[in-house]
Amino acid sequence: MLMKERRPAFRTTRGWAILALKEAGAIQECEEHGWMRDRTDPHARERALEVARLDLPSGISPEGARAAILEVLGSVGDTCHECPE
Repeated sequence: MLMKERRPAFRTTRGWAILALKEAGAIQECEEHGWMRDRTDPHARERALEVARLDLPSGISPEGARAAILEVLGSVGDTCHECPE
């Protein structure tokens, strides 16, 4: 019997957006401190927006999913707050 790979559960739209961005490679977590960092990869951003369009969680409209992705991207910087520069 083939098992479909299960994606991690999320509780909020923001949590879903973070997962979509991580899976697309648009953001990554600082290994040392855990802060999310924007990888500034335009292709990864486009992949995440495609996920927002095609792989919606139940109860979220395509516009709401796109807005959630863009909101998370707007709140994540390209450096870790705790790493020395």
